[in-house]
Amino acid sequence: MRAARLAALALLPLAAALAGCVSVTANDYSDRPERAAPGDFGEATLVNAAGARIGRAVLTQGATGLLIRIEADGLTPGWHGVHIHAAGRCDAPFTSAGAHVNHGDPKAPHGLLNAGGPDDGDLPNIFADAAGQVRAELFTTRARIASEGPGQWLWDADGSALVIHANADDHASQPIGGAGDRVACGVMAAG
Repeated sequence: MRAARLAALALLPLAAALAGCVSVTANDYSDRPERAAPGDFGEATLVNAAGARIGRAVLTQGATGLLIRIEADGLTPGWHGVHIHAAGRCDAPFTSAGAHVNHGDPKAPHGLLNAGGPDDGDLPNIFADAAGQVRAELFTTRARIASEGPGQWLWDADGSALVIHANADDHASQPIGGAGDRVACGVMAAG
């Protein structure tokens, strides 16, 4: 009897925690005009400076931002900066992709850690393993592929491109956080 009572007492914190979970409801943002249409998707074929296909980026629109899944091979092992660039062109050395997208303020300073930033093209770094392989997911609220919603619309008249840089982005220094050369690029297109 005592063992059964102890077991029941031991389960009380778990039951209380689960009861709390049951009463939690998801946030309903349907009344917010900036809500984007989830489910839109697109893709970018990533190429290196020699024009060889090295991977892809799959873009999926969420209700509050854009999920970008990057799968690539053949990169130098280590950290690499990734940015969304304003023009949908990837002619090596990828300067044809232009500068970062900047919705509203083209003078917004670069950097996720910059007090005055970030600009709309800033993304977290990705890591290539010892074999040069990347498998990563990034999320941004500053860009979108849905026709309406928050952030920079990536499929405007001249499109946009995802660019991978040679080095890590320090997320603060100008103009690109010390990320270095553009080593891979992919034009973003509707799926």
